[in-house]
Amino acid sequence: MKVLLFALNGSWAHSNLAIRCLRAPLEQEGFSVTLAEYTLRDRTAHILEHLHREAADVYGFSCYIWNLQQTLALAEALKILRPSARIVLGGPEVSYGAERFSELNFIDAIVCGEGEEAMLRLCQSIRDGKPFERIVEGTPSSAWVQEEGMLYRTGEQTGGILYYESSRGCPYSCAYCLSSATKGVRFKSVAKTLGDLEAFERADTNCRIIKLVDRTFNADVARANAIWRALLDEKYTKHYHFEVCASLLDEESFAILSAFPKGKIQLEFGLQSTNEKTLAAVSRHLRPEAVIEAVRRIHQMGNIHVHLDLIAGLPYESYARFAESFDAAYGCCDLLQVGFLKLLHGTALRERAEEYGYRFLPYPPYTVLENKWISYAEMQRLSHMAETLERYLESGRFTHTLYLITPYMRSPFRFWEGLTAFLKEQDPRPLQKLSQPDAFRYLLAYAEREFREIDPAELCRMLCADFSMHEHKNPPAFLSMNR
Repeated sequence: MKVLLFALNGSWAHSNLAIRCLRAPLEQEGFSVTLAEYTLRDRTAHILEHLHREAADVYGFSCYIWNLQQTLALAEALKILRPSARIVLGGPEVSYGAERFSELNFIDAIVCGEGEEAMLRLCQSIRDGKPFERIVEGTPSSAWVQEEGMLYRTGEQTGGILYYESSRGCPYSCAYCLSSATKGVRFKSVAKTLGDLEAFERADTNCRIIKLVDRTFNADVARANAIWRALLDEKYTKHYHFEVCASLLDEESFAILSAFPKGKIQLEFGLQSTNEKTLAAVSRHLRPEAVIEAVRRIHQMGNIHVHLDLIAGLPYESYARFAESFDAAYGCCDLLQVGFLKLLHGTALRERAEEYGYRFLPYPPYTVLENKWISYAEMQRLSHMAETLERYLESGRFTHTLYLITPYMRSPFRFWEGLTAFLKEQDPRPLQKLSQPDAFRYLLAYAEREFREIDPAELCRMLCADFSMHEHKNPPAFLSMNR
């Protein structure tokens, strides 16, 4: 029996780990398994033609908040073309509130939770002609810890980022996160993890970055330190991304991390807010000042790229209070990421939506529009500011200029808020429509207006350095001091 596992990824740079987790158990039981991956930008007609041509007996669709609507459209069209094929949904977006799909007659089954053993049981029932439940509850996989290798195979095309899972679960119960719906953490051993990571070195892929998807990589501090220490070996040549908890870093962690060559690893920390009442409301028990200090300490080492996350729309955090969180966090990391709260099915915060006055999108990604403490207009202002941050800060194309002007920012939040408003005044179109020369032009004009104490010649020199480095052409005339 042929099983096709399908994923619609966010972009060409991504690949889907979940369908690869399901592949080996199915193949070991004699099923013929094919993977198919596309992106949200690919034409639906082209994807549908491919799925139909494969003529599988079972189609498994991997569902997330970013792809659910397009995935359901594909599944429905495929069922029309292949009515005898079984259509199965799985993934985090269908694992909670599965009753939402009860009226979709083109769906034969939904796998909730971990899928390795549940998908295998379902396919065995279909193959043997046995009845099966429409909602199949997954159980923690007993085989996962011993799963062989990196799951990616020679010749599989990826966008350069491959994903690896060395642990499942999270020791915390943050009310906005799906990890709070399950308890406990399971770890692969240090030796197993390092062996798998070494397999990436031998693989015939275009892998540049290995992103560990562990919710809290250093939940077991000794284990994390052992893996980091081993990765210092030159035989591990890839770049590694870890999500870690700053509060769990010990002195041994700092010592090991300081020894990495520049650029070999990057760390992502979740701060979310500096408002202790907000953190308590979402069951995130940490001292924000301690997190910031630990993140700053890593950043000052100079060898590790550091991300720090804030979330807009949390309980008890007004627009002004979010500005305080932003200012406290700014400058202690390479990249300050502003995310927007999403009320996911299965999370505690969604269950308390009415209590907190939440209004949010009724369809994926369920982004919060407003609550008791922050209005829709204010959330939109933050959304526009996040776009400005993405264009100017996250892109890394204005590094020299921002290095020059950051010490003069009395409030980083007010600077970015003001630049966002200034850009709208100059060009009301969406920011992505703004040409790169105009992006430089408007930053120059805004900085000259806001920071009169900065030497205009030095400002132009930094802008010229950024333009020459990233645009690969001569700087425009307006960046010359003779303009």
